[in-house]
Amino acid sequence: MNLETRRRLRFFKMTGTGNDFILIDNRQRVIDADRCGEFVRSACRRKVSVGADGVILVENDPEVDFRWRFFNADGSEAEMCGNGARCAARFAYLTGIVEAPRMEFRTLAGIVRAELLDTKVKVRMPLPHGQRMDLAAETGGRRFTLDFINTGVPHAVCFMASEEDLDSLEVERWGRALRFHPEFLPAGTNADFVWVRDPHHIAVRTYERGVEGETLACGTGCIAAALTAATRERAESPVEVKVRSGETLTLHFLEAAEGADPGSRFREVQLEGEARVAYEADLWPETIGDGA
Repeated sequence: MNLETRRRLRFFKMTGTGNDFILIDNRQRVIDADRCGEFVRSACRRKVSVGADGVILVENDPEVDFRWRFFNADGSEAEMCGNGARCAARFAYLTGIVEAPRMEFRTLAGIVRAELLDTKVKVRMPLPHGQRMDLAAETGGRRFTLDFINTGVPHAVCFMASEEDLDSLEVERWGRALRFHPEFLPAGTNADFVWVRDPHHIAVRTYERGVEGETLACGTGCIAAALTAATRERAESPVEVKVRSGETLTLHFLEAAEGADPGSRFREVQLEGEARVAYEADLWPETIGDGA
């Protein structure tokens, strides 16, 4: 941040099913979004600053209601975040950036359409792509069978045999190993571990790239889990997805016509869940550092 922006910075702290974010109205360019890595890392540090899984900057866009710039806690910019998208939509409505409960905004993954349903938000996500099934990956002496899909960001999905196996899994260990596996380089991947209870109920634990740890929820991971389960004919829309926080996200999806490209077999995907405001406050320069 330059000297002119070394002042208290207004923000919202919001949570989407356990994923927490710092949201800032950046229409006046108080933050240089192209050079804000240090600021993001400083603000997202838990115990010594606000603490969050990521930072969302809401900016002007000439064609849609607004655009966002989304940054992971490590300062890297990400194309998409399903939980963050819901929080961004409600933030824009609460702060008057948009006046109607239905809106469109631009992300690096494409245009997102959102509809507010009180504290819940339903977002129509960019269509997934790059789906690949039955990938063999060996790491740390353990062999995994994975399904891959890009739901705005890359996800590798591993199905577990039981709820007990999911609960006892060392997600930090195996998620990190898969995140950096050569199969997914150079970009790396998020890693999702999934148990299917029945066609309308699944549970997911996610190791998130950029956060570099297990998070309490991951919207794009829930989408990846539900869609790969549907591809395997183990899930049907709508799917309720239980995340690590204990909360639930709902996935609605439509499959493409028979014979469509298997890399884009879904023609509509919507993610629905809570987007809650924790508090509104000011960041002080002494806490967020020089940024830049």
